[in-house]
Amino acid sequence: MMNIPLAERMRPKKLEDYIGQEHLVGPDGVLKKSVDSGRMPSLILWGPPGTGKTTLAQIIATSLNRPFHVLSAINSGVKDIRETIDKARKQNFFGSPNPILFIDEIHRFSKSQQDSLLNAVEKGIVTLIGATTENPSFEVIPALLSRGQVYILEQLTKENLMAIADQAIEKDEYLKTRNITISSYKALIRISGGDARKLLNALEISIDQFSKDEEVVITDEIVNGAIQNNLSRYDKSGEQHYDIISAFIKSIRGSDPNATTYYLARMLEGGEDIKFICRRMMIAASEDIGLANPNALLLATSCFQAVQAIGLPESRILMSQTAVYLATSPKSNSTYEAIAKAQAEVRETGDLPVPLGIRNAPTKLMKSIGYGADYKYAHGYENNFTIMNFLPEGLTEQNFYKPGNNPQENRIAERLKSLWKDKYDF
Repeated sequence: MMNIPLAERMRPKKLEDYIGQEHLVGPDGVLKKSVDSGRMPSLILWGPPGTGKTTLAQIIATSLNRPFHVLSAINSGVKDIRETIDKARKQNFFGSPNPILFIDEIHRFSKSQQDSLLNAVEKGIVTLIGATTENPSFEVIPALLSRGQVYILEQLTKENLMAIADQAIEKDEYLKTRNITISSYKALIRISGGDARKLLNALEISIDQFSKDEEVVITDEIVNGAIQNNLSRYDKSGEQHYDIISAFIKSIRGSDPNATTYYLARMLEGGEDIKFICRRMMIAASEDIGLANPNALLLATSCFQAVQAIGLPESRILMSQTAVYLATSPKSNSTYEAIAKAQAEVRETGDLPVPLGIRNAPTKLMKSIGYGADYKYAHGYENNFTIMNFLPEGLTEQNFYKPGNNPQENRIAERLKSLWKDKYDF
């Protein structure tokens, strides 16, 4: 029994012992009502690591007395999915309730793997419960999302984590035989980062610092001493990954070099892939700075290339230089807005005919029917410009690009007005 980690020993077996997620499993919780009714739809459980997604799926299966099949998206392929569905199909007879298929980290499944689940879910061969730390809107195919419900598991609160620690001391078969007191929860909660598994692991390691017959008093000093080399919480495979990169990009966009440097440090200390950080800086250089400072994209691209040649730890200096440069640059999203408007127009109006004058005319037949007719070669005119219509009929008055209000784009606006007159009168 003692070879089993405390976090696994304390995994709840019924809803009454499940701590947290009151909005789902409390007296008025939607999942509690589904369990009580005996009817459970396919569903996706979305939440940070350690919030009880796997445990909740197991409790649901046990409460409904359903066969429970588990697949991990990390090491399961289409073949494994089909074999599991075949097994579930054989269990589904004489009106018995359909088995539950639990897929951990379902966001790691490819589109083809997710497609292979559709028929079984649609026909009721299995009830699917998927667990994900990522936004299912982006990671789960729409066809699968439409066949179930998405339920969000919230970060465990300080009170939840304290209750989980107390529950372990009071109910674990081994710990309840010992004299254990927690005098301070601060370090345990900090180290857990809201993850119940990390909390219980830290508690177990801290308790192991005492002999079996010794009174155990858990202090912040004991916990910090037991958990050595603990890095700042940064789960680069989970939701925290997206929270930190989001804060980093928003700090650049908001022209705050202090916050930008801080979130860069969070990612570096957490072991984030430096190429990922640099790719995001290249995107920010174009999306948020754009033509207000075209050199930003050049510097971000150079940084991406340089860090691959240099590596850590020195690359942090290049990345800091680039990040601060981006944060302190003037901002413009005019080109981002331009392509968004143009794409929206294309989706609305479809494939409008290209004007004949600017169509490619490689053959005599094409030329004879007007392809390339009346095309004006810009370089043959003064200032390398002459007025000509390039947009399809019906869109000639559309303005997709509107210069941002910054010195660089003010100059662009003036030039466009001088060339096009009223057409580009901003």
